Amino acid sequence: MKKLLIISVLLLFAIVSFSQKITRGPDIGEIYFLGPTNNGEGLYYSTDFGETATFVDGSMNFISIAADKTQGGVYCVTLPTALYYSNEFGYSNTWEFKFSNSYLSYFIFSGVNIGHVFSDCYMHSEDFGSSFIVHSLNGWFGSLKNASIDNIDENIGYAITKKTTVADTVYFFRTYDTFENIELIYKLNYPWYEDFRLRRGVSSGEVFLFDFTQNKLLISSDYMDNLNLIESFNFTTFYQIDMVGGQQEGELYVLYNFVNMMWQNAHIYIFHSTDYGKTFEVFHPFAKGNEPVLANFSTDTTEGEMPFTVEFCNFSIGDIQQYEWDFENDGIIDSYEQSPSYIYADTGLYSVRLTITGPDSSNTFLKENYIHVKKITGLNEVYLSEINCYPNPFTDKTTLNLSDNKMKGATVILIYNAHGEIVKTINTKNKISVTWDGTDCSGKKLSPGIYYCKTNAINISAKKLLLTH
Repeated sequence: MKKLLIISVLLLFAIVSFSQKITRGPDIGEIYFLGPTNNGEGLYYSTDFGETATFVDGSMNFISIAADKTQGGVYCVTLPTALYYSNEFGYSNTWEFKFSNSYLSYFIFSGVNIGHVFSDCYMHSEDFGSSFIVHSLNGWFGSLKNASIDNIDENIGYAITKKTTVADTVYFFRTYDTFENIELIYKLNYPWYEDFRLRRGVSSGEVFLFDFTQNKLLISSDYMDNLNLIESFNFTTFYQIDMVGGQQEGELYVLYNFVNMMWQNAHIYIFHSTDYGKTFEVFHPFAKGNEPVLANFSTDTTEGEMPFTVEFCNFSIGDIQQYEWDFENDGIIDSYEQSPSYIYADTGLYSVRLTITGPDSSNTFLKENYIHVKKITGLNEVYLSEINCYPNPFTDKTTLNLSDNKMKGATVILIYNAHGEIVKTINTKNKISVTWDGTDCSGKKLSPGIYYCKTNAINISAKKLLLTH
């Protein structure tokens, strides 16, 4: 009996893990999603991108949901396996039984046209789920991992399969005739158990691929011929997680449900992006008990020429009491701000680490080789001479040496803070060296931290200074 119970729990977890938990409605900002309630699970509806949500039903054993193109129309698959449809936003007592047989998948998604709904890539309905057209899937092999269709032409579709006998490969397929015939595009070297989710974007040929095992988001804009990595994330210790493309260009939603301590703590987070998942805004439509503490950050541009100013987007969650940013992963805390900016003065690859601290726990997220700073295009390497400073780091004062021949023409030294703001201007005309005592233009002692000095001489790079206590 104990073995049977364990097998049942694992089977239910597998069903829940790969079914669709969030779906977009026909209007901008309109989404449906499944998530925890005070004592169970249910269906929510939002018209403001997930910032707020209305709980509409907890009476169904929801496994998967999909919104129709009709306003207020939503499908659900339940346990035992059956398809239902509501034309009243999914409110209780508005569900109409539509279909049930052994071919009905736990994973459903809406079609391009009103009344069209797909049961994975196996079959689809054109009459709101009352009957289904079974797909031939000629050319198919393996076990299905996930599937999706194009946002403009539902004849175009995609599928990912696995073979349990081939441990290190997954297979990507494409169809042009609604899964009647399907062709292998390529195979990739991934473990067969990798948790992939395919979701369509807005434009034709646009497909999001989220690898929830490695927490990486990829996108294709050419019908899956090529995949490009967008970002990596720190999505751990979740109860349920899913994603869906939005109705606007570049729009993406990530649903993160958290439950622990036998439902003493239960939270729903909606991560919303309008730049293809490069940056996010976080909404928290349901909260009960203590929040999880989870660090997440990104920037819309990770590569640039020196000196390169990066503005970081912080979309961490939790009751956060402290932020600690290490922009070069050198063990030095560079900022305690929530969403800081930072100037990278030198060329190279930089790893960035963020540690957040809550009331009783902390969480760290490291993005290795995240920022790439290049030299200025066309600049001769011989001229990339730095200002010579000693001591550095310093406490009271540091000497800036201008004796290098390349410094000819320098009349001022500009001191910048990590935000790129000029805090001090030092006159250097006819001087071989100058001293800076760590004060600003008004003579006030600056706070300890990272500063940069740069002359107005041509082709001279900035120098990083560390002011300590």
